[in-house]
Amino acid sequence: MDSFPVENLTCTICHDIFTDPVSLKCSHTFCQECLRQYWKDRDVLLCPVCRKECSSEEPTQSLAFKDLCESVKIRSAVGLPVVQLDQLCPLHGEKVKLFCVEDKQSICVICHTSKRHKNHTCSPIEEVVEDLKQEIEGGLTTFHQSLHTLKQREDELQNISTHMQNQAESAELHIIKQFEKLHTFLNVQEAVKLQALRDEKEKKSRAMEDRMERLRGEISTLQETIETIKKEMASDHIQFLQSYYSSPHRLQCETEEPENLSGCLINMVQHVCSLNHQLWTESYQRYNPMVLDPNTAAPKLIISEDLTSLTYTEDKQKVPEIPERFIIGVLGSKGFTTGRHSWDVEVGDNDFWVLGVVKKSVCRKKLMKFQPEGGIYCIRYISGKYRVGVKAKMEIKVTKSPQMIRIELDYERGQITFSDPSADVTLCTFNHAFNEKLSPYFSTGSLKCPLRLCFPEQP
Repeated sequence: MDSFPVENLTCTICHDIFTDPVSLKCSHTFCQECLRQYWKDRDVLLCPVCRKECSSEEPTQSLAFKDLCESVKIRSAVGLPVVQLDQLCPLHGEKVKLFCVEDKQSICVICHTSKRHKNHTCSPIEEVVEDLKQEIEGGLTTFHQSLHTLKQREDELQNISTHMQNQAESAELHIIKQFEKLHTFLNVQEAVKLQALRDEKEKKSRAMEDRMERLRGEISTLQETIETIKKEMASDHIQFLQSYYSSPHRLQCETEEPENLSGCLINMVQHVCSLNHQLWTESYQRYNPMVLDPNTAAPKLIISEDLTSLTYTEDKQKVPEIPERFIIGVLGSKGFTTGRHSWDVEVGDNDFWVLGVVKKSVCRKKLMKFQPEGGIYCIRYISGKYRVGVKAKMEIKVTKSPQMIRIELDYERGQITFSDPSADVTLCTFNHAFNEKLSPYFSTGSLKCPLRLCFPEQP
């Protein structure tokens, strides 16, 4: 057992362990005889330590403190270690050996037999400490699980950050290639567009770094908390109990909810689509008012650099799992809540595709039911047959396989039409009252050739 510092029980006048200790109102304590001798020839009675004026009636005795000092003297005289002050009962000067469950207090054997603790549940301190340490061990399991979850979220943010950097590099290469074709006319525009991309990249990089920094902070705090708890568990029993009950909520592990990562990637549509408009308006190329949105593309779809075609791959790509992404298919860059719109999809020899329009409310993380009630209006070409999406058995008969599929949306009339523009044949029409945003939808499972988005020639 560690020895209690004797100076804590030493009179500041005689520098020895207190004999018949008395205390003044200023809380300073002295030997009774030492204080009497100190005041013997003084007209004004002052505290020997703080010099506060006192009265001759002021000194008061503490029997418990006197017993403690006598006990220290005796133990020191026979060479026994001195019991620590916080391990002694303040009322009886006896070593505390029991713990009162009702009062959450360490007590001595005399306290246990007193009226104050009558009928209370009391256990040996060693047993209580063992039970509490087992409780903390269970709590630490939760901390470790939370730490594992936070580290997984850090990895997720790092993957998103890396993917975002790759997107930025890809968009930058595309921008540079397009400007090389018209560099004389587009020198100024190139600088503007690159700066806009880099600004967004910088902004979103900072935002991502902030997210990661906060997450690292949580991880660091949680690790520190775990280490602090472990150190407290290694301390002696009394200190452990004092620490445990001074922080009753220490085992409550609170971590922030995962942040909404919507919009965290580079807005490829904004940079590439708006750029295409300027390029094609001033050149021989024809402007496509809509492209594919790669941030919504399923992991097994590869979107071309110019965002106009999609190719199926059997190898699942390593792309961030973000709210915008579908598990199957990809959206067009524009959605519609009014007006008439049309777009063509070159299907060629592709032997597995789905084309249509989806509601904004459609669930992107589950397999969709290809019917209006599931939020999608579509036609499919699978196993050599064209089918209306609403029912698998609803086959579309054609005399010649179309190379191009035209989708026309009339929002106000509540009509979606699929046709073969080369043969001027309507394949299917949906009639439905629309009350939310609709977006073009594309999907393929064919390795033969990609699907390519294009638009009818303007008159």
